[in-house]
Amino acid sequence: MNRYDYHRPTTLTEALARKAETKDARFIAGGTDLMVRIRGKDVVTPALISLRSIPEIAGVSLDGGACIGAATTIGDLVRHEGLGARYPALAQAARRIGSQQIRNAGTIGGNVCNASPCADTALPLLVHEARVGLASAGGKREIPIADLFCGPRATCLKADEIMTHVLLPAPSPKAKAVFLKKGRVMMDLSVASVAVLLELNGDTCVKARVAAGSVGPTPLRLKDAEAILEGKRITDDLLTKACEAAMRGVSPITDVRSTAEYRRHIVGVFLKRAVLGLLGRETA
Repeated sequence: MNRYDYHRPTTLTEALARKAETKDARFIAGGTDLMVRIRGKDVVTPALISLRSIPEIAGVSLDGGACIGAATTIGDLVRHEGLGARYPALAQAARRIGSQQIRNAGTIGGNVCNASPCADTALPLLVHEARVGLASAGGKREIPIADLFCGPRATCLKADEIMTHVLLPAPSPKAKAVFLKKGRVMMDLSVASVAVLLELNGDTCVKARVAAGSVGPTPLRLKDAEAILEGKRITDDLLTKACEAAMRGVSPITDVRSTAEYRRHIVGVFLKRAVLGLLGRETA
């Protein structure tokens, strides 16, 4: 493994200054993905800038909605009872990530900014229409999380930017959400995953948000399926149409872990299971 400098700043300002000094330096939090890529020589860097000692970008605060620091560990998301009660799909996704050791090291910022198509936390954040905060020496900005992903392992972050936090709006009292994941074995990356948020008035869907992972170049919002569900009473026929639209809306690949056909099938199965579960109906 190549030698590199290691910096451990204690403020965001210091971290950004370190980055400005060494343009090709990489930010690191848990390192559960980056260190593997460095050891495999997929990534070469002259310096690592640790984010683990910067309290201003860690932790969870609830005030109507939620603000989650980018350096908050996945384990902290799992253990935060208030967050899990308000955003159950996010807690469900966090619990499915790796082992306990991985969850205690990996962070929500790393999971999102790696921009893997199978990033588990990305799907609940998409259906909750979260926004992410970005900072550089030149200033700060916020963008919808849907605008963050540009392609496999590619984001719109500029070279000198860092993700600082995730903002989730307060959920409607009538909203329910769920996350479902299919892996080959425990602690596996997803073969396919789906998150669904429904705002319901009886059996009528006032609002629908559907996202899928591992079935396209990025985590995806399935807007055609959402449009079929929204504003209508959810019947079996309507749900079948939504599932068919969801399967048409993905572009999975065949690889060593699964076939494209199976991934597409799972998206339809999971959407049906999620909607029926949120409606309180029995699932097949």
